[in-house]
Amino acid sequence: MCGISGIFDLTGRTAAAPDVLHRMADRLKHRGPDGCGFFADGALGFGFRRLSIIDVEGGQQPMFNENGSVVTMCNGEIYNYTELRQQLERKGHHFHTRCDVEVLPHLYEEYGIQLLDHLNGQFALAIYDKKRRTLFLARDHFGVNPLFYALTPGGVLVFASEIKCILEHPQIERRVDLTGLDQVLCFPGIVSPYTMFENIKSLKAGHYIRADDGGIQELEYWDLNYPLLKDTPPPQSEEFYIETLRELMLGSVSARLQSDVPVGVYLSGGLDSSVIGGMAHALRPEAHLQTFSVSFKGREMCEAEYQQEVVRAIQSDHHDVSFDAAEILSRLEQVIYHTECPLKETYDTACLALSGAAKSRGVTVVLTGEGADELFGGYIGYRFDRLRASRNSAGPDDAGERLLRQQLWGDPEVVYDGNYASLARLKPKLYSAAVIDQLRAVDCFQSIPINKERLRGRHPFHQRSYLDFKLRLADHLLADHSDRVTMANSVEGRHPFLDINLFRFVATISPSLIMKDFREKFVLRQAARPFVPQSIIEREKFGWFAPGSPDMLHVNFPLVNELLSYESIKKQGYFNPEMIEELKSNYSARDFWLDLPFESDLLSFVLTFSLFLRIFEMPELS
Repeated sequence: MCGISGIFDLTGRTAAAPDVLHRMADRLKHRGPDGCGFFADGALGFGFRRLSIIDVEGGQQPMFNENGSVVTMCNGEIYNYTELRQQLERKGHHFHTRCDVEVLPHLYEEYGIQLLDHLNGQFALAIYDKKRRTLFLARDHFGVNPLFYALTPGGVLVFASEIKCILEHPQIERRVDLTGLDQVLCFPGIVSPYTMFENIKSLKAGHYIRADDGGIQELEYWDLNYPLLKDTPPPQSEEFYIETLRELMLGSVSARLQSDVPVGVYLSGGLDSSVIGGMAHALRPEAHLQTFSVSFKGREMCEAEYQQEVVRAIQSDHHDVSFDAAEILSRLEQVIYHTECPLKETYDTACLALSGAAKSRGVTVVLTGEGADELFGGYIGYRFDRLRASRNSAGPDDAGERLLRQQLWGDPEVVYDGNYASLARLKPKLYSAAVIDQLRAVDCFQSIPINKERLRGRHPFHQRSYLDFKLRLADHLLADHSDRVTMANSVEGRHPFLDINLFRFVATISPSLIMKDFREKFVLRQAARPFVPQSIIEREKFGWFAPGSPDMLHVNFPLVNELLSYESIKKQGYFNPEMIEELKSNYSARDFWLDLPFESDLLSFVLTFSLFLRIFEMPELS
């Protein structure tokens, strides 16, 4: 895992400035503390920061083909690189390192940008074809690794693994993207291609950019494509699905254990991380696996008992990070700096502490359970969908809600998290007059960046799964929950459930087997039995949340008071200060509690946005 950055003047008029390239790369030092590399060819310049994981001594980037006509950088891992390398060597290609990403320039020679069809991994990559003077940028299938870009009015393409790097370019202005802000309020998080910065875009998962003197073109190379109801594949036996899933999961975990540096596992005490820990132990019983978890002080619901059961079963060296509201507040500014986005929850501060604990114990790679809930129906919404279907429940009576669902999903019967009509009614109360004046143009309900054709004619389970991948996973859970706060401490997160071969198989499993008798993850539970204690297999899904803004208000922390003060909110110009005062009064009441995940922590959203404005020196809205 690394950090990549670059500049490409599409007009060819100006050379890439070395001082700008170096400043940009320096902003990514936390992603790559082990080395840096640069490449310049007239109007194009690359900057690279390395976190050494595979071929520690020899894997420096950028990398080249045999004659130097193809130059590549990659942030991430190519998990099938051994097979690809063997194929390329048989075709006459020569390699100079043991590094996984050296396959990229040679694959480009063979297949052009269609090389993306051959990759199984997590990656954000840049490929420069010197002969054609063409740059390609690509992001992996599920969006594990980030890639941002901006095109200046003068035709200069600036790209990087993080936005703070792009802001180092002198032609990039800092302005809040109000649609991005509205997305954070209305959806689980921000959704590509939007960011919190106007005119800075996030490359969508499964997409690539082609850039040359004709401009830039963004194209899709892959998308989740669940089967149409009329095209459901013929069913196999239950045992077939269980055994095949088990085999594919073992292969995915094995691939993600590839490393020349220590690998650890995050354990929550739930099924998903326990499967990964159990399989990692089964594959490498001789290794003394290190595991990490977080617990919240004073909370009635605690998973420590279940975490310890797994620890005993896999004989790991376990480390627990204990957390409270004060710990959250001490890390909040650092989290917003790295996530580059406001948040409606504070759990990222705990994730930051987890990666810090891993790094302090010499662990550079951690395996996590992200993606399992989206694949196997782990969220409560999947059960609600099944309940509605069993009762033949009609859609909502609220005409406004039906209209918004039609607008968002192309079908008023498609249900996803949130009541959008109530959110539409909230916005005029929450936002300032200046934002409301622009709301028709920036309202995120008007520009939902998903392919509605991927919802049409699919099973409700698959519809929700598709939306979870697009609206929750890629730019929220994989971004601010994982990539930004692991890489903040120079730790790489890997996600065995997000394997392209695994997804292709799971897409063929009937939703009635994935969720059997209202029990989520049935087929996964059966596949996990040889590796996980029985108590974990039988456990109900447990959702838990970090202390939020009510806890922070009770701490009476000066920074929180300042950022949420009437004067500060009014001066910033984005929110209605009277509404924020009302929220503060409600949230401060001793008997107040938020019904998470069904209610949003609006004050955390406003508080972290205020921090965002301060950290990135964003302009006030007049």
